[in-house]
Amino acid sequence: MSTFPTARDVRTTPEGILWEPSPRWVRGRKGDTTVVDSRHPVLVWEPAVPVPTYAFPHDEVREDLLHPAKNPRIGKHTGSRVFYDLEIGGELVENAAWTYPADDLAGYIAFEWFRRVGRGLDHWYEEEEEIFIHPRDPHKRVDAIPSGRHVRVEIDGTVVADTRRPVLLFETGLPTRYYIPREDVRLDLFEPTGHSTGCPYKGTATYWSWRGEAGVSGVLANIVWSYPEPLPAVGAVTDLLAFYNEAVDIFVDGEIVERPVTPFTEAFSEQSPA
Repeated sequence: MSTFPTARDVRTTPEGILWEPSPRWVRGRKGDTTVVDSRHPVLVWEPAVPVPTYAFPHDEVREDLLHPAKNPRIGKHTGSRVFYDLEIGGELVENAAWTYPADDLAGYIAFEWFRRVGRGLDHWYEEEEEIFIHPRDPHKRVDAIPSGRHVRVEIDGTVVADTRRPVLLFETGLPTRYYIPREDVRLDLFEPTGHSTGCPYKGTATYWSWRGEAGVSGVLANIVWSYPEPLPAVGAVTDLLAFYNEAVDIFVDGEIVERPVTPFTEAFSEQSPA
């Protein structure tokens, strides 16, 4: 008989790395080649890195495809000293994998995720579902809840959205995002861009930039986003539009929402509305 844990089963190494076993079946591929096929992965949180990565037992990794790195990134990943280049079909991916210096993790290998850092394995799966950018944190919640609140959005005094039927998205570690039906947004003041981002919790987002009444483009770039085909867990936001709280004025039930300071704040600090 096993006892089900009632709290986080997280361990801490002397190097400050947090890690815990994961019950998920995880696979990683480079092109058509499966490099990782693991039923015993661990989740690893490095100091000062807000998202986790996976590490895998050596015998669940295609080590025949790995070679000692020619130019190891010594010092990265909490002081790791052992790095591997990945070679598949004549293609070499430098520093695609590494081992952590922590004794607790000596039997594991971690991999870069291409869609996060531009190198590494390009397709990842938990069970039969593909995931993107980085592993999902099992201790993070993302809840999309329909609401009857009155939400108004302004840019430089111009009302660009006004609704009483928003969907509020609550995501651990981020400010509340207000998703608004398209009919309640002045989309004539925005123009679509080719920008897109991926999120392991929500899916792939498309973006619009503010161009204002005068038709000036490129001001407050990628300030609005939408998930046309979100993951099922947040299906309530399908095709709705959200604004960066960090760069616009949002009023909820008549009260202005204080602009939060997040990793996205700096991206808008040098932009100004028309």
